[in-house]
Amino acid sequence: MSHVDDPQTQKANLGFIRASMREPLLTRDREFDLARRWREGGDEPALHELVRSYTRLVVSMAGRFRSYGLPAGDLVQEGNVGLMQAASRFEPERDVRFSTYASWWIRSAMQDYILRNWSIVRTGTTAAQKSLFFNLRRLRARISAETAGQELGDAGRRRIAAELQVPLSDVESMEQRLSATDHSLNALVGDDGDSQWQDFLTAADPSPEQNAIASLDGHQRTHWLHQAMAELNERERHIIRERRLREEGVTLEELGRALGVSKERVRQLEHRAMDKLRVLISAHIERPVDLLPEGEA
Repeated sequence: MSHVDDPQTQKANLGFIRASMREPLLTRDREFDLARRWREGGDEPALHELVRSYTRLVVSMAGRFRSYGLPAGDLVQEGNVGLMQAASRFEPERDVRFSTYASWWIRSAMQDYILRNWSIVRTGTTAAQKSLFFNLRRLRARISAETAGQELGDAGRRRIAAELQVPLSDVESMEQRLSATDHSLNALVGDDGDSQWQDFLTAADPSPEQNAIASLDGHQRTHWLHQAMAELNERERHIIRERRLREEGVTLEELGRALGVSKERVRQLEHRAMDKLRVLISAHIERPVDLLPEGEA
């Protein structure tokens, strides 16, 4: 997927980069002092000075991800969000330079943005998949250099899978994703045609006509069943409802206890009721069992 900034955006990005490079570098004591003032007293000017001084870090890291084809300005904006998060969470008492701490937040923000926008197909969400996405090209290039430019084979893929601790199938799948490009379903097929790719997709769902027919058939069959059930006596209707028309029919033994008769007697009554229904329903449909599926004893 390719993204290109318009001229105005490119000009604005260039101005931001130049301004970032002009910001003075902070000494260790100065950045710790600014961080403490913001953390302990909510000093916003201190926060702004700390953040401005490290926007050059954001610009530098955005350059490392330029090969993914996303707008540099968007990468910088996402990196600035990560920089702000780092500034709000930085603990100067841990005796770590802010640049070291902020780098992780900036890189993470940019990587999340790339994964969301690099392709319309979601690439991966787990830590292992993210690591595979951002390291596959580098490892593939290294293996290619070691093998005098040969294409990545099964041995190379297994080596990458072992190094990144991911299944071989994940490496194969990610390699296919990185080598493919997204295409619009509205793109025309052929240079002179007016058909779009989406015109050739097969719909898995029933058509509106099929849905309408199925609905009418369902209503009609329900009507036939109700008519047939009305011809049974009350005990026969009760047995059929409990044994055949419930999602989980009751057993013969359970129904026998409820009716005060033996299990065998319930079986006989059910058999007789089913014979009556089959005769009544068969006048309308070929397979009465479609309405009255066989139950379990």
